[in-house]
Amino acid sequence: MRFLYLLLFFLSGCVAPVYENTTFDIEEFKKDSQQISEGKFAILALEKDEIADCPPSRDLSDDIVIDGDELSITLHYPRRPDRVESLEIINARSGFPVCDGAICLPHLGSIQIGGYNLNEVQETIELAYQEQLPHARIFVNFKKKRERIVQIIGAAVPTVVVDGRIRLSEVLAKARLSPYANLFKSYVMRRGEQLPIDLYKLIHEGDENQNSVMQGGDQIFIANAFDASVMVTGEIRSSLLIPVPYGFISLREALGIARGIPFTGDKNCIQVIRGQLIRPKIYSLSWKEISQTSNQSLLLMPGDIVVISDKPITQWNRFIDQLQPSTDCMQMGCNICEMAR
Repeated sequence: MRFLYLLLFFLSGCVAPVYENTTFDIEEFKKDSQQISEGKFAILALEKDEIADCPPSRDLSDDIVIDGDELSITLHYPRRPDRVESLEIINARSGFPVCDGAICLPHLGSIQIGGYNLNEVQETIELAYQEQLPHARIFVNFKKKRERIVQIIGAAVPTVVVDGRIRLSEVLAKARLSPYANLFKSYVMRRGEQLPIDLYKLIHEGDENQNSVMQGGDQIFIANAFDASVMVTGEIRSSLLIPVPYGFISLREALGIARGIPFTGDKNCIQVIRGQLIRPKIYSLSWKEISQTSNQSLLLMPGDIVVISDKPITQWNRFIDQLQPSTDCMQMGCNICEMAR
């Protein structure tokens, strides 16, 4: 339980912060809400998470070499017709298969080319030949191409074939995402690195900057609804987790889903706990401030906990209720004694 010990302080009422300089007012909450509204990467910055930079974009005409491809490699070097002929014989028989990201060439051995496009493969082979055949020219083409697949984990359609031109939005359309998919927690992996793509901005705002051309071997992980959520607890009808599929939800909307603040709740002591237990950031708000602020300036992000404190009179009434059974028992004991006489 992420905030179990911290909540023990807050559930009993509006108390002093656990650490110095960690409690903030409505103005700080509005400022941070502005950052949250900027989307996934602004939220991750608040969470102190980092995502690797996107690999350099390639022209749509470029094609990436992957395992299972077979290449045709031609050498132009008039001084060594024997070397030229050796490559032509292999091209005629089977081509040069790509295995574990590498090809094997006569007199050169294994050369790593996995993830390169054809131009990069050509440059790599020419460089490898420089010592043996200075100024040799190499020409590379596909003899046979393995089908390019993008894997979509968590979607109705688990794989989509791509051709070096299909973009992310088309792949997602073919994958048939659940309407409850958590776009904030969903992500795209390429060669072991997470790409800086905001699926919410792509799907709901039409942001073409997020619409990357997909490559064979890419993986898209689609998260479940509750993979990102906020908690509302304290003096409400029942504590609950609220899914945050887009990365944020307004505080007013969250309180509405929790069916509002009951008469036993203290509307002057509504607290939002954000961040790690070691040093959380705590906002202390009142319902009056909340009611006078726009939803766009009252944004919660995944992991936030909203705590509604109870009124002092509520605590007193509960104390009396706890004493009531003891009083009844004492009265019953007196009646039994009277009967015994």
